[in-house]
Amino acid sequence: MILALAKNKVETRLKKEGLFEEAIKIKAKVLSAQEAIGNPERDDFPLLKGREKMIEANFKGYLGHAFTDMYGGFEGQIVELFNMPLNNNYRGALMVATINALSQYWGLVENTVHCKDDQPQKCADKCLDYFRQEYPQARKITLIGFQPALAEAFAQHYSLKILDLDKDNVGQEKHNVFILDGQKDMKEALEWADVTLATGSTVVNGTIDSILEVSGSSMKVVFYGVTIAGVAYWLGLKRICFTE
Repeated sequence: MILALAKNKVETRLKKEGLFEEAIKIKAKVLSAQEAIGNPERDDFPLLKGREKMIEANFKGYLGHAFTDMYGGFEGQIVELFNMPLNNNYRGALMVATINALSQYWGLVENTVHCKDDQPQKCADKCLDYFRQEYPQARKITLIGFQPALAEAFAQHYSLKILDLDKDNVGQEKHNVFILDGQKDMKEALEWADVTLATGSTVVNGTIDSILEVSGSSMKVVFYGVTIAGVAYWLGLKRICFTE
């Protein structure tokens, strides 16, 4: 399990630095849509639809976000959190947000807090530029997680398949692309793609394990966003995020 592997690496450093057993508190809270994403011009981002929320972990003033459909707060010692089994999306989100906050504290990663206002749209344009430069031969892209700005940008330049777990999105046509079932259609869509662009929240819900297994190589998968910032660092996964 990808998240468990990252958790173990972080736990080793915490113990080495004497932080694991100390009474250091991690606070996690659910952000409102405005706190998390501000006021973007478009209104179709998942955060604005209310089904998913952003969890924020705060460690000594260093913040880490995680996007999840199972949300709630937590306050306690690091050891309490790390002793929790990773058996649902709520606990996965707390762990991911905490790893992000700790990684920020150690100065290992940047962009662990979600961008706001017009930045998601700008990020989509920069992601498109990145793919054109890094994957000039790619023609077929699978987008995991319906992120409207990315879907719109990539649909204009690539053959695109979109996977999502939100049943309200599956079967809908967005930017001339029908959204596929993120579970049932995953294998076919990943095998079809030259490169896959996957939301970092896959590390929270555990689908990241299947994505990497079916893809056969982490080199064919690029993760985006703040959620996977810390885990990507600890496990050497390719991640892009253009938060300013």
